[in-house]
This record gives sequence, structure tokens and C-alpha cells, in this order.
Amino acid sequence: MNGLHFAATHWVHLLWAVAAFIALLAWLERRGQGDLDRFVAAPLQSRLVLRTTPLRRALRLIFLGLCGLFLTLALMRPQWGAQFVSTPRVGAQIMVCLDVSRSMLAEDVAPNRLERAKAELRDLLSYLDGDQVGLIAFAGRATVLSPLTPDFSFLRLVLDKAGPHSVTRGGTRLEEPIRKALAGFRDRGAGEVSRSILLITDGEDHDSFPLEAAKTAAERGVRILAIGFGDEAGSEIQITDPRTGARTLVRDADGNPVRSRLDGDLLREMALVTGGAYIPAGTGAIDLESIYERHIANLTRGRLTGGSYQIRNDVFQWPLLCALLCLLAAVIPSGQQTVNGTTNRHELLTWNFRYIDSL
Repeated sequence: MNGLHFAATHWVHLLWAVAAFIALLAWLERRGQGDLDRFVAAPLQSRLVLRTTPLRRALRLIFLGLCGLFLTLALMRPQWGAQFVSTPRVGAQIMVCLDVSRSMLAEDVAPNRLERAKAELRDLLSYLDGDQVGLIAFAGRATVLSPLTPDFSFLRLVLDKAGPHSVTRGGTRLEEPIRKALAGFRDRGAGEVSRSILLITDGEDHDSFPLEAAKTAAERGVRILAIGFGDEAGSEIQITDPRTGARTLVRDADGNPVRSRLDGDLLREMALVTGGAYIPAGTGAIDLESIYERHIANLTRGRLTGGSYQIRNDVFQWPLLCALLCLLAAVIPSGQQTVNGTTNRHELLTWNFRYIDSL
């Protein structure tokens, strides 16, 4: 395994082109020498023609051939030795469905329900190392803010910006985020990876079919863990204007105060259909560490052991360096034949003019 190995052996046929090119250069060199012998007598060639020595011309062809050889070897991707790289295996795929409707701005939980839920989710991410987590914001519509990713830095950035503006329609439709989450899950790969939906909401469903979506999730082996904010008896929603600090009631189109009622029975049934769990958070603080240990960790069936694979070490840099050195050796100018014991070009030109005048 530690010997020399070529990853792209098909480039070996390029050597035929290199050999043909060198043969062509040698033929052109020989033909040029023959033409010179026909036009200029041998005793005059050393005085009339400024040329490199035959040895230098032969070495130039050899260096060019070696340059082509080393370039071909570099293209063949020579590899020497190997190293083992460990890869973490995904323990679970979790899609977080976060309710961002206006009712989540209620301040019965400090600072409000939405910000508390986002803060708890940030804490939860620290327990999900090695998993893939996605984020869906929903109200009357559902929007995928982040697909499944192990990059929790990006996920936190997206989570910070989530709010009522993230969706185009108000209300609460629990079916849509479930359908979006199911579409966003990747193949489990022989059933090794657990898939779960973490549903965080404070409202009751409006004109959708969440139980049917939950049954579809159960058929696909996806569990739903529902966390319910708010009061099941219903409560009015008060929000604070960030500019003035004034607290106002949220009213509907007819001017009546909007009452947010948590449908705990529906969330519990959705969770039980899929073999998941329902946690009624109410208006108090959430202990997500306990929720994780009691519910999420069991749902994800534990961590999978990490794997490893072997990577061969590429060493194409060395034949590439040799090719560059051979190319430099081929093009560096060398000493020319001497004329009357000197290589002074001015004296050579003067001698040539005198020879022409004597003709």
C-alpha cells in the first residue's frame, strides 16, 4: 500500500506524442544541418554561422524529451504512501419546525415566546454534535431557512434572523412544516440514521390536516417531538413596540383581541402517532437539557461510531519540478562556437563584411 501508484494511468499514452515530437525536432535539426552543408562549405561554416555545438543540440533534445516525460508522469498522478482519515458518522437527522407567527411574540414568556424558543434552540445545538439539523419557519406558510447541515454556525446565523417576516402568511398551519420536513430528509442508508421532527408551536391548527401529515411521517420512520408554548385555555397576546416601548394587544381584522390557544391534544396525538413525545412547555422556562436526555437522545437511537478511509498521498509535485528544471536546461543559452578564437559578435560581423567586400 505504501509503494508507488498511479491514479490516472490513461495519460501514459501521451508518451507516444512526446516521442513523436522529439523525433520531429531531431529530423528538423538534421535536415537543417544538411541544407547548410549544401549551401555553405564546411571550412566556412565555422566563420559564417554562429551555432551551438552538436553536443549542446543533442542535450537540448534530451532535456526536452525528459521534460515531456516528467509532465506525463505528473498527469498520471503518482501517489506514494497513504494516510487514514477518520470521518464522523451522522447520528441523526433532525428538522426543527419553528412557529414564527405573531402569537409567538407574546410576552408571557420573557422576553417573548419566539426569542425564548430561539434561545433554547441555540442551547440545544450544543447537544447535537455529529447530527445534521435543518430549520423550517412556519405560520400560515412554511419556509425552509436551512436544509439539513452539520454546520451549526450557519444554522445559528439563520436562526437569529428568523421571525414573522420569514413567512408570507400569518396563522398556524401545522401540516405544511411536517410536509416540508419530510421532503427535506435525505436517504437514511440502510436504516442507520434516525430522522426526527422537532415541532415548536404555540397555536392551534387552522384549516390543514396535520394528523394525516403525521401518519405519513410515521410510515417513513420519522418521529415527531412536539413542544407546546402558551396556554391551552387561551390567552390574549400582548407585544411591546421596540421604538416606543408601549405594550399593545394584538387584534384581528375586526378589532377584536386575538386569543392564542395551544391545542395540546392535537400535538400529543401527532407525536404519539409517530412514536414521539409531546412536551407542554406552557408559559414557563424550558429545560432543553432534560428534554434532550429524556426524549431526543432516545429518539436518535444513540450515536453511530465514526468511520475511517484511506487517502493516498499525491506526489505529482516532484515530477512537475523535474519537468520545469529540464525545460530550463533546454532553453538556457549556451556558448557558441568561436570565430578566430573569440565569441565577440562585433568582431564576427566585421569579419563577415570584409569577406563580402572581397568577393
